Amino acid sequence: MNYYSFPLFLLIFMTFSGFSQEKKSGPVVEGYGQVWAIENPDFKTDTSQEFKVVFDVKDGPESDTEININLNTVARFLNLHAQNGIPLSQLKVALIVHGTAARNLLSDEAYQSRYRVKNPNRELVEKLLDAKVEVIMCGQSSKTRGLPKEDLIPGVKIALSAMTANIQLQNQGYRPIKL
Repeated sequence: MNYYSFPLFLLIFMTFSGFSQEKKSGPVVEGYGQVWAIENPDFKTDTSQEFKVVFDVKDGPESDTEININLNTVARFLNLHAQNGIPLSQLKVALIVHGTAARNLLSDEAYQSRYRVKNPNRELVEKLLDAKVEVIMCGQSSKTRGLPKEDLIPGVKIALSAMTANIQLQNQGYRPIKL
């Protein structure tokens, strides 16, 4: 095999050996939360159980124009389980947002008036809400950062605090994932 034919060989090998597999989004949150298919995992997923999880997100991106990768992780959770046979009805997901991530829950109008661009996270948050994710903003962050309820994406709830919401949800059987 000469020097010039090796890249072609490598491309063919990768194509037929599964290396070219692409990450996929959906079916729950289209356009976000892309995941890899895992063929025949050794640790099998129990598709009959209910998955109750609360994601705790406090960090947001530094840039006003970036999607918060931590919010995208919630979409990944939904998509990867749905792609592997777990019905949405068995996925009970809550998202608690505080700290620098709180601004990611602003409506386009409120975000634009503050940061001169539309909220790059609005569509993702709306799709999470459509997927029945309970999106909760820390009331303390809301007040500290000057983010009143009327400036939030419709459907976002405000709690007394992130701590309070975490405790209540964990008391209801939700398992915490801190991002």
